[in-house]
Amino acid sequence: MYSVEEIKELLRAFDDSKATALDIQISENEFVSIRQKTAKPAVIAESAPSVQVQPVVQEQPAAEVPAQAIQPVDKGSAVESPMVGVFYSAPSPDSDPYVTVGSKVEKGDVLCLIEAMKLMNEVTAEKSGEITEICVENGQVVEYGQPLFRIK
Repeated sequence: MYSVEEIKELLRAFDDSKATALDIQISENEFVSIRQKTAKPAVIAESAPSVQVQPVVQEQPAAEVPAQAIQPVDKGSAVESPMVGVFYSAPSPDSDPYVTVGSKVEKGDVLCLIEAMKLMNEVTAEKSGEITEICVENGQVVEYGQPLFRIK
């Protein structure tokens, strides 16, 4: 079993590297899989020739956009992941999901489970309202602070 400090050190090294994926086999039945959303940009050698780019501006007549199209659509406030882990929409593979788009929820209702370190953690509604969007898919690895749902 890894200590918390060993895991933190491993995550810092992973974050500082150019790697986009990390898989750790803990035992025969336990593993940790971490993926970064985007690859980090490659470092360009100092001896690389510099190139200057001049933007080209073309005058085009401004198209009129209806005022209704400019206003953003309010999908509600985000319910963010409190931790890194695997998102589960239902208590078991055979069960119905806790919520679907259009579900009415009360403050404190269970919305999903996040599995972290073989522990199932309930994520609850922070306010009452209606689920307008489910931002992740069942079984997807989520990051701390990543939006899971939108409630309006």
